Amino acid sequence: MLAAVLVGLRFVHFASLMQVLGCTLFSVWFAPGSLQRLLAQRFLFWQRGCLWLAAVSAAAMFAVQGGVMGDGWSDVVRPDIWLAVAGTQTGAVLVWQVVAACLALVVVLMQPLQQRKILLLVILQFVLAAGIGHAAMREGAMGVVQRGTHAVHLLCAAMWLGGLLPVLFCMKLARGPWRASAIAAMMRFSWYGHFAVAGVILTGAINTLLIQGLARPWQSLWGQGLLLKCALVALMVVIAVMNRYVLVPRLTLQSDTARQRFIALTWAEVGLGALVLAAVSLFATWEPF
Repeated sequence: MLAAVLVGLRFVHFASLMQVLGCTLFSVWFAPGSLQRLLAQRFLFWQRGCLWLAAVSAAAMFAVQGGVMGDGWSDVVRPDIWLAVAGTQTGAVLVWQVVAACLALVVVLMQPLQQRKILLLVILQFVLAAGIGHAAMREGAMGVVQRGTHAVHLLCAAMWLGGLLPVLFCMKLARGPWRASAIAAMMRFSWYGHFAVAGVILTGAINTLLIQGLARPWQSLWGQGLLLKCALVALMVVIAVMNRYVLVPRLTLQSDTARQRFIALTWAEVGLGALVLAAVSLFATWEPF
């Protein structure tokens, strides 16, 4: 039961951080200067909610980890168990994740328009997350490479998935006076999205080799989960390519049909992304052999 709770908390934590990263990237980088403040204000309520979820889920993951390492639910709320967990490598990383999550929450509540600070604190949480789980199985120089590769993998995935909802919002703005700026923001996201998708695929392949080597993936439950993830990501790539190279050129002709198809496919991409994150949250607890 505790393992299932941990899977759910991991899903909520990463989904929340991905949404904050995507929204913040749009308001500090992808959007033209004239649109950045508007996006920061429009995304503020969503950011606050997601950062609350990220902070609460981070603290809950730390507490539940004590129950997993101990004797069950009774150890989830014991301070002495928390101290023991904090003394482990995983526990120490979780402590810093809680600290970073709380700092990000304080910033968004006290200085909501300081989007760059929020962005840096969210990036820090993804970097810290790379030090937990299968990515932390190696030591020395190869351990640094593995953690670094996994951090890049998480950030590329967060940029891709987290940017989809802001794209849908910009599609609405593109029908009004912010049309030029909204289209510029979406096109910039699309350009950098190429690198994000390539980064997800490349670092994912490297991570798989570092974790499982040249073993046949279908011979283990973890490998089967990996193949499922790859299939879902492949579908997302197909949708992204169709949106960018089939529908986007038609949007310049002000085709409402193309616009509706673009929105529908983007929502499908969001749904597939949620399934990928759920699958990863689940088989992260499985042994790779």
